Amino acid sequence: MNDIASGLFQVPWSEYRPDLLDALWRTVSYTAVSFVGAVALGLAVALLRLSKAWPARAVAAVYTEVFKNVPLLAIIFLTYFGLASAGLRLDVFTAGCLSLVVFYAAYLSEIFRSAISGVHAGQTEAGEALGLGRTGIFSHIVLPQALRQALPGTNTMLVDLLKSTSLLVTVSAAELMSEGRLITSATFRALEVYLVISAIYFALCYPLSQLLLLLERKVRAGVPLSPWRRRRMRAARALLASDLVVDADRKEATV
Repeated sequence: MNDIASGLFQVPWSEYRPDLLDALWRTVSYTAVSFVGAVALGLAVALLRLSKAWPARAVAAVYTEVFKNVPLLAIIFLTYFGLASAGLRLDVFTAGCLSLVVFYAAYLSEIFRSAISGVHAGQTEAGEALGLGRTGIFSHIVLPQALRQALPGTNTMLVDLLKSTSLLVTVSAAELMSEGRLITSATFRALEVYLVISAIYFALCYPLSQLLLLLERKVRAGVPLSPWRRRRMRAARALLASDLVVDADRKEATV
């Protein structure tokens, strides 16, 4: 067994540690930038799908169906090689992020559209009764509830996007898989190298998925996450406690 292990692990990993750390940072950067862009674009497309104007709905529907049914690898090639052949040359980071954004925005738009549609119409009517405008109703009533419903699907998309950054190896994006290919070319130890790269991806994705699952459980349990919400919850509890004390004093005075 020791002979097998010593025969398997022969790559001088200490020499490649700086390059792997740089590739890890690039992978995380691709993931963070692309996810933020995909969420913003996905929400915009979802709102267009729910618009009362049929041209807006048609444009959003076409966008969603096109990018849901075209492979991500083809989108990467179109963005990096296709646009360059048409005279629009993008750097690797921009092309990679743009490809991931337009691809995952199509899926996130469906998640957001379903979540927004799932908010009961009575919530909107209650907001109107309180005198809120359309913007206030959406931002203070509809959106918080929709985000809670969209959280499971959005979390899944984030982990999947992180794994999909490996496809950027096709344009030499200097992320983890690209670094693995370079190390393999230098050492000819493909099995060992890609086992290590796979282990790094697992070390990224598994804790992230568990943290997102914990976040989802906290949100479902109604735990306030932002400092502003926590302050409001403390103020509400203090007000409720003071009301209970006043009621108790009144009952004692009556007796």
